[in-house]
Amino acid sequence: MFFFVGLAVVFGAVFGGYIIHGGKMAPIIKAAPFEFIIIGGAAIGASLVSNSLAVFKAAMAGIGTCIKGPKWHQADYLALMVLIGKLQAVMKKEGVVALEGHVENPEASPIFGEFPQLVKDHSIVQMICDPLRLMVISQGNLDPDAVDDLMKRAIKVHHHEALLAPGALTAIAGGLPALGIVACVLGVVKTMGSIDQPPTVLGGLIGSALVGTMLGVFLAYGMFEPFAGRLTQIINEDAQAYDVIKEMIVSNLKGYAQPVIIESARACISHHNQPSFSEVFDSLRGA
Repeated sequence: MFFFVGLAVVFGAVFGGYIIHGGKMAPIIKAAPFEFIIIGGAAIGASLVSNSLAVFKAAMAGIGTCIKGPKWHQADYLALMVLIGKLQAVMKKEGVVALEGHVENPEASPIFGEFPQLVKDHSIVQMICDPLRLMVISQGNLDPDAVDDLMKRAIKVHHHEALLAPGALTAIAGGLPALGIVACVLGVVKTMGSIDQPPTVLGGLIGSALVGTMLGVFLAYGMFEPFAGRLTQIINEDAQAYDVIKEMIVSNLKGYAQPVIIESARACISHHNQPSFSEVFDSLRGA
């Protein structure tokens, strides 16, 4: 909701202020489609040149992510902690080998099956299963610090890849003002070809040319740079899920009591998404 409120304020302040000052929208509306083709087409082309197709798609999809907001909420973090807690309970009661079926084929696991929303996210499932698979292979004889370093490295790589999308949006924002100048110059070139026309005609042509500069700057600082900033915030917030997984697995390897494991994981979550200790503890009681 705040995404659209923000856009409304941006458009209202810019164009509303222009209209109140006595400006007319007709020249802007008339020139905008052609300027959008030049500026938008060049921006998309440049982004395709500077990024892989996967990063470009992620950047465009990131605009939709800005609208939807973070993927994980309080209920999801609670579900994540309960999922890992139940897997750890199986390991404690039946031995680490009992986890093999769950980590090798999570789609068929009855424990994973209780949390369909989490299972849909391949990265979450992989982050849980990979270290648990190592525990199965090593029969539980693992150095907790080594697993901690391994998971930190995996999280760092995943986070770096995720941040390529807002980086691409930032690059687009950086290029838009210059592309707006390109569109403006082309408009001036067109105007010079009609230099023999009366002042009223030349004024309209020059005004249309200047729309290109305005749109380039407006799109850069009123839209794409804010998109990139918001997408970065969302990625950083959703990344807390991976820290929760790491803390629960590493804390369990270190032999911490369940309350300490729960608190270590909860400490990774922003307060507005943090399930209470009693919610997690009660959900895991008897697991």
